[in-house]
Amino acid sequence: MIILGVDPGTATMGYGVLESVGNRYRALTHGVLETPKTTPPHERLLRLYRGLRELVETYQPDTLATEQLLFSTNRRTAIQVARAAGIALLVAAEAGIEWCDYTPLQVKQAVTGYGSAEKPQVQTMVQRLLSLATPPTPDDAADALAVAICHAHHTGILQAIRR
Repeated sequence: MIILGVDPGTATMGYGVLESVGNRYRALTHGVLETPKTTPPHERLLRLYRGLRELVETYQPDTLATEQLLFSTNRRTAIQVARAAGIALLVAAEAGIEWCDYTPLQVKQAVTGYGSAEKPQVQTMVQRLLSLATPPTPDDAADALAVAICHAHHTGILQAIRR
C-alpha cells in the first residue's frame, strides 16, 4: 500500500509518501510544497494543488491522509490551513483515492506511543521507524510522514481485526 501523508498549510505544506508492506514501512519521498507570502491566495492554492497532483501522478498512492486542523485562536491562520486541507481533499477525490484524516493526538500516539510528544520526539521516531539516516526536515515533512505512518498503523489494526 502506498500512502501520501499531508500536513496542510498554505505557506508550507508537508508531504511524505510511504510504502507499507505488512508491518514494514519505507519512505519513498518527503518534503514540502512552499508558496511565497507575496503570492495571491488563489495562486498559492493552485500551486499546492499542482504539487499534490504531481505527487499523486508520480507515486499513485492508495490513500491520502491528512492531519486534522486543530481549533486555532487565530481565525485567519485556521482559515488558510483549512483551505490547504481542502486542496488535499480535492486532489484525493479527483484521483479517486481514499482519504482519511487523523488528529494530532492520534498521529503522536501511533508514532511515539505518547499523545503529548514534542516535535523532536516525533521526528526521531519517524527517523527510526523508517530507518532514515537523519531525522526528516523540515517539521512539516516529518509531520506528513508521521501522518502516513499513523494511517498505516490504523490500517494494519483494522486488517488484523477483520481476520
